[in-house]
Parts: sequence; structure tokens; C-alpha cells
Amino acid sequence: MMRTDTRPQADLSLAHRLAGTLRTGLADVLRGKPEPVRLAVIALLSGGHLLVDDVPGVGKTLLAKAMARAAGGSFRRIQSTPDLLPSELTGVSVFHLAGNEWEFRPGPLFANVVLVDELNRATPRTQSALLEAMEERQVTVDGVTRPLPQPFFLVATQNPFETAGTFPLVEGQLDRFTIVTEIGPPDAGTERELLLGAGGESALDALEPLTDPAELAFAIASVRAVFCSPEVADYTVAIANATRVHGDISMGASPRASLALLHAAQAHAVLEGRDYVVPDDIARLTTPVFAHRLVLRDPGRLADARALVHTILTSVPMPRP
Repeated sequence: MMRTDTRPQADLSLAHRLAGTLRTGLADVLRGKPEPVRLAVIALLSGGHLLVDDVPGVGKTLLAKAMARAAGGSFRRIQSTPDLLPSELTGVSVFHLAGNEWEFRPGPLFANVVLVDELNRATPRTQSALLEAMEERQVTVDGVTRPLPQPFFLVATQNPFETAGTFPLVEGQLDRFTIVTEIGPPDAGTERELLLGAGGESALDALEPLTDPAELAFAIASVRAVFCSPEVADYTVAIANATRVHGDISMGASPRASLALLHAAQAHAVLEGRDYVVPDDIARLTTPVFAHRLVLRDPGRLADARALVHTILTSVPMPRP
């Protein structure tokens, strides 16, 4: 595959190093789960957001807290409940009689890493407070728009929809998550290690920040500059178009989804030590990037959407060098 970029390899040296360091640090906490760890690092370095969807007790919050610890910078946690109000996320303006002026008190969204635990326990009204923050990295309160700290990374967890007390995430909300992943229960050997004190909360307590906001922002900008050939871009578009015309899908992948897939593929290339995207990067990430965004004609589980994406992938020819 012909490459025409002339950027020096040194441009990505920080991103390469940081990708490996983050992967190792998170794997020490969430043991025996290389795939969720890989996808978490990709979501962070792509400049997107991560949603961890699984049953209670398998380590969703543990992974999110480990990412926040590793990323450095400011961190805030939001525990979603049905009575959570939008203003409790964005912040409020308070009037001071003494100074005869309004003062804005920022909410927990004003942090570099924000964990929204059990997001689908919040009402759709409160979930909507995240839309502007996730897409535009800003919050508008009382007609005033305020930028969020950079970089801004939101990692959310959610329980399966069948769990009591949950509200389904709206399509616009799901479309703003770059990647959705599951964790699943550990194998017997890993669970035994957890019982004996290896990994888990003890490893989280020992985890030191592996980067800082300035370094992470530079790494994300570097990832966005990873080379993508026109052939790989065409392959990405072909997959997205295939989801839009599939008979079992009423709403396919959006252009935002295509862009998210490219950014994730760029981050995956960095994780693999390359400075260019190959078609396999796109193929490996299409399911975790696209599946949660699809609206099926016959409503089903996320597993059904993933199976459809796999079928679509096999029908779209992959370009060769």
C-alpha cells in the first residue's frame, strides 16, 4: 500500500510509548482481560469516549477508575440515579447578594476524566446533558458556553437493559461513544489470583499516574496525524454504506461513526507500533465502534448488532497492498 506522508517517525514516539505503558498499567489492574484493556486504550488515545456495558460485579467501574488514575489530571465521578438532575452534571449559576452578581459553580463534567457510573440509571433528560459535552467539549448553562478542560475523556458504565431501574440510552447518546466493550467474568485462574490479592482494587491503589493532561493531549494530536491511504478510507466508507442499506437495519452508521472508526484505527496502529493505518485496523475495530450505533428493524440485544456487523464485514472486499 503506497504511503505519501513525510512526517518523521519521532512525531509518534511519545504516543507509541504511552500506548504501551497504558496497556501494561491497566492490564495489571484488570487481569486476564486483554481485549477490554486494548479497546480502552484505543478509546482514550483516539480522543473519543468509552462505554463499558456488562452485568454488575465484573470490573466495569474498576477499569474506569484505573483509566482515570493512569491518565492523570483532574478526575470526577458521577453516580447515576433516577433523581439525578442535568444541573448536577453541568453546574449552576448562584446569585451573590453581597456582590450583586452571578457566580458559576462548575459541575463534575469540568474534569479531564469523568466517570459516569451506571449511566442508564439516569433519566433520558439527564443523559442529554452529556451530549454537548461529549461532542463539542463544552457546556452551555444559562446561555453562556464554557469550554471543558482538555483533554476531556468520558468513560461510562451501564448495566444490561433488562436490569431493574434502567433507562435505554438514546441513539444520539450512543453515537457519541467511540467504543462499547464488555468485560465478562474472569476465567478460573484469574479469579483465583483476585481472591489471593493479585490485581483488582489492591493493584488500583498502587497504580500511579502514567501521563498528564499536556502529554496526553499531545499524544492524541499525534494519533490523529497517523497516515491513512485513500484505499483504507474508501474501505471504511464502504462498510458504513453497507450498514445503511442492509435490510435488517433501520438506521446504519452515521458519518460520525465513520470518523470515529478512522480515529480508533489510527490509535490501534499506534498501539501496534505503526505510523500508518492498514485495512486490518479498520476490520478489527468495526464491531466495537459500529455495533452499538445501529438501530435494528427487529429490536435485539447488542450481540445481535455485533453479529450483523460481522456479516457485513465479510461481504465488503478488503483492499490489499
